[in-house]
Amino acid sequence: MSTKELDFGEHAARGEWWLRYAAPQAFFPLAGRLIPYFVVLAVVFAACGLYLGFFVAPTDFQQGEAYRIIFLHVPAAWMSMFLYVVMALWGALGFVLNTRLSGMMASAIAPTGALFTFIALWTGALWGKPTWGTWWVWDARLTSELILLFLYVGFIALKASIDDPRRADRAGAVLALVGVVNVPIIYFSVQWWNTLHQGASVSLTRSPSMATTMLWGMLLMALAAWMYAIAVCLARVRLIIREREREMAWMRELGGGE
Repeated sequence: MSTKELDFGEHAARGEWWLRYAAPQAFFPLAGRLIPYFVVLAVVFAACGLYLGFFVAPTDFQQGEAYRIIFLHVPAAWMSMFLYVVMALWGALGFVLNTRLSGMMASAIAPTGALFTFIALWTGALWGKPTWGTWWVWDARLTSELILLFLYVGFIALKASIDDPRRADRAGAVLALVGVVNVPIIYFSVQWWNTLHQGASVSLTRSPSMATTMLWGMLLMALAAWMYAIAVCLARVRLIIREREREMAWMRELGGGE
């Protein structure tokens, strides 16, 4: 353990019990216990959301049945941005406090964020063809979302190119923090520029501009995406912990992992 790393055992002894889960040896079994619950929630929310979105929600009077791709597209787009911010926050935490788990969490989040970004772009193309008459335009939101995919891929490639995990974590954190400026550009692009992409149908500041069943279907799919992302990231971080901590006494006692 680095001399700069926080003594989480000391914090726990003073009553700050939650800090002890910032240590890989404490977080590893906790993640294993939580994964099944998030998997079940993801399946339940996805089943309910897909049923509402594809079988109950009414046909859109302008876009017809083609609009139903939004039940996949919009949650994926939300998650692509949200996960990047979370990844950058974990990276920043590791950069400032030099905690081992923070860099591992950032690494675990990146592939899932890239997947959601790809899904958002792919489903957007499927939506754009019948709606706009083309698979792709160099629209402000589409272009900035594509840049987000490049940032995810660049983050993964950068960390893979550096042999020392701690140096890789710090380099990845810098890239993630620099790239986070792209997230508000994606979100506000439809307000800042004249684009083909429609504005937000769901907002915290005004009433939703869609039928109630459409709204519930989309929100349930968003919850499903969250639960899936948490489950997959927890599973992936356990693999990363097992790899990085394989020489540690506590990991050897577990026989390489549970």
